[in-house]
Amino acid sequence: MKIEIWSDYSCPFCYIGERKLALALEKTGMKEEVEIVFHSFELDPNAKKSYDESIYQLIAKKYGMSIEQAIAANNNIINAAKAVGLAFNFDKLQPTNTFDAHRLSHYAKDQGKLKAYTEAVMKSYFTDSLNISDFGVLTAIAGEVGLDRAEALRILESSAFTDEVRQDEDNAHSRQINGVPYFLFNGKESISGAQAVDTFVAVIEGLK
Repeated sequence: MKIEIWSDYSCPFCYIGERKLALALEKTGMKEEVEIVFHSFELDPNAKKSYDESIYQLIAKKYGMSIEQAIAANNNIINAAKAVGLAFNFDKLQPTNTFDAHRLSHYAKDQGKLKAYTEAVMKSYFTDSLNISDFGVLTAIAGEVGLDRAEALRILESSAFTDEVRQDEDNAHSRQINGVPYFLFNGKESISGAQAVDTFVAVIEGLK
């Protein structure tokens, strides 16, 4: 079975959705029977690399809500993450641009390390409160998952893999994928969003 995933590293529901998919694959005994292909998607291509405001301030401004409402909304996400074994730390989270992380993901893909890289970047962002646009952070992640750090830095300091990121995004738009996470199973069935584990199970079982 081939499962394609469009996601962004700064998307909490992408991390939660990918973990739910993993749980569904374990539940169906399909963990070793699937090819998972990650595709790049930027929720905010114009995001800055660093912000003076907290994630709560940015959310409040974006959605026209109070700081208290933003905190409450994020607490709901924290609880959803906790339910699938993830620890989110929004208090120290560093909002940033994910384009360079996506560029480096295509190097990870070429080296057969994309699954490990994706997990490491998301953990760095949501749990460890690191700035995942920082080249030092990204090269450290590269080394952590078995990639060549010097080559990773060379890629980051160039424009390498820009076209690959754009192609993934163009492919998403041509499929009318406007939000992530988006999961496509064998090019037929799709799931949009971080649905329940049983929803993933039902689709997987239906295609077995």
